[in-house]
Amino acid sequence: MAYQIDRYNNTVLTIVEDGTIDQTTDLKLIGKNYAGYGEIQNENFLYLLENFAGANQPSRALNGQIWFDSANSKLKFYDGTKWRSTGGSEVTPDEPTGLTIGDFWWDSDNDQLYVYNGTEFVLIGPQNTGDGVTQMLSLNVLDNVGTTKSIIAATTSDAVMFTISSEQFTLGSSQPSNVPTNLLTKFDIIRKGVTLADTQQSKNGVTQDGSNPNKTFYWGTASNADKLGGSPASDYLRALNPIFSSLVQFTDEGLAVGEDLDLKIYIENGSIGVIENQTGTDSAIRFKTTDGTGNSIHSVTLNSNGVTPATNNTYNLGSASQKWAVVHGTRFQGEADKAESLREGSAFRTASVNATANTVAVRDSSGNLNANLFQGTATSARYADLAEKYTTDQEYSVGTVMAVGGVEETRSASFSDIAIGVISAEPAYLMNSDSKGQAIGLKGRVPVRVTGPVSKGQAIYPWKDGVASTITSKSLVGVALETNNDDGEKLVECVLKV
Repeated sequence: MAYQIDRYNNTVLTIVEDGTIDQTTDLKLIGKNYAGYGEIQNENFLYLLENFAGANQPSRALNGQIWFDSANSKLKFYDGTKWRSTGGSEVTPDEPTGLTIGDFWWDSDNDQLYVYNGTEFVLIGPQNTGDGVTQMLSLNVLDNVGTTKSIIAATTSDAVMFTISSEQFTLGSSQPSNVPTNLLTKFDIIRKGVTLADTQQSKNGVTQDGSNPNKTFYWGTASNADKLGGSPASDYLRALNPIFSSLVQFTDEGLAVGEDLDLKIYIENGSIGVIENQTGTDSAIRFKTTDGTGNSIHSVTLNSNGVTPATNNTYNLGSASQKWAVVHGTRFQGEADKAESLREGSAFRTASVNATANTVAVRDSSGNLNANLFQGTATSARYADLAEKYTTDQEYSVGTVMAVGGVEETRSASFSDIAIGVISAEPAYLMNSDSKGQAIGLKGRVPVRVTGPVSKGQAIYPWKDGVASTITSKSLVGVALETNNDDGEKLVECVLKV
C-alpha cells in the first residue's frame, strides 16, 4: 500500500508508491518493500547531518530547509523563494581569523561591532572614545508643543556640536532621557539644514559662548555666507560689482574716495548736494564714459574755470534727438548753424519770407526774396533789360515788337507803326511790377522776333504782326548782336534803340 507523506503543516507533500524511491525532495523517500533501502536511509541521515553541504544549492528545496554553502562557508536557509544566510556574529575580545566577506565580529572588550570586507574589519559602531559618546546620533526629540521630531546630532564626549534637520522647530523644555544634556543649553531652535551649537535666537544667528572665549565655528573655506557679524550679506558693500537691494543712506557728512580722500560727496547746508575735489592744484573733476568697444573716454572736465571738453572741437553738447530746452548766457562765441533771431542794436529781429516790418528778409521756397522797398545802390543785375508793364490786347510771345494802340494800351507793331519796345523774357528791372499786363523791354538787350537773314550790327525795324525785319521803316527797333542767315522767323539777340 502506498505511503502519503505529509509536511509539518499537514499539507500533502507526495505519495510514495510501493517498491519505489520518490525524489520530490533532496532526501530520497523509500516506498514499501523496496529492496536495498538501508544504503538510501543512511545517506539521508548523512545529508541531514552535514546540512546538504556543497558548493551548489539543493535543487529541490523546501522552505525551512538548511544548506551549508561550502563555497562561501555559510549556513543558509530556504525561505520558500530564495536561500538566505543565517544571522549572528563572531564574539571575541580579539580580532578573529577565518571569516569571509560580510561576516560580523563583536568586540566584547570594547562593545563594538565590525564587519569583514575581505581584507580588514570595518567598524560599524558605536564610536566610543573615553567615557562619553562620540558619534553621529539619530535622535527623536520633542518640539515646544510635544511633537516628535527626528534629527541627527553630531556628538563629541556626550556634547552636541551641531545638528542636521529637514525642518525648523523650537525645542521643548524637556526631552527624552537619551538626548544629550547640552542640547537644551546650546540650542533653542533647530533650524532646517545644519545648526552649530550656541546659535540661539537671542544671539542673532551668530555662534557665541559666554563662558568660553573660543566660539563654535566652521573652520576652513566657505563658498558663501548669509550673514556677516550677524548682519545680512545685503547690508555690505562688495568690492567687485557692488549691488544694493535697497537705498543706501549716509549722513550729511557724505563719503570720500581716494587715498587722500580726494573726492568728496556730501550735503551742504542740510539740502544742497555737493561733489567736490578737495585736494590737488587744479581740483578738477573729470567725467568719463565707455564707448562701444569698451574704451574709457574722458569727455568733460569741471574745474575752477568752469566746464571744458577734454579735447578741442571733439565733443557735443546735446544731440539732434536730445536737445537742451533753453541755454542761457551773456555771450556765445563760436559758429552756430541756427538762430531764432538776429540782434540789431538793442532789438532782436526774427526771420520772415514775407515783406513784414521789423523782420529779417529770407528767401521763400522758390528762392525769392520779398520786400516792399529796397534802398541803396545796385552794382549789377542778373538780367539785361529795363522793362515796364503795359496792358496788351492779347498774350504775346517773347521778342514781339510792340506799339501803342488797340483796345488796350499796346498791340503788336506793323511796318508803319512807331515801336515802343519788345516783350521781355526776364527783365533786369521791372517797373510797375504789380500792374496788369506784360513786361515790355524798353532798354537793354533782348531777344527779338526777326524774319529773313540778318547780320551782326544791322538795324532792324517793325515789319508785320510784331515781327521785325531789316527793311527800313520810320521806326527803329534795335541793332542785331548776332548774325543769322535763316530765311524764316527766329529770335535774334538785339540792343534796343526805341
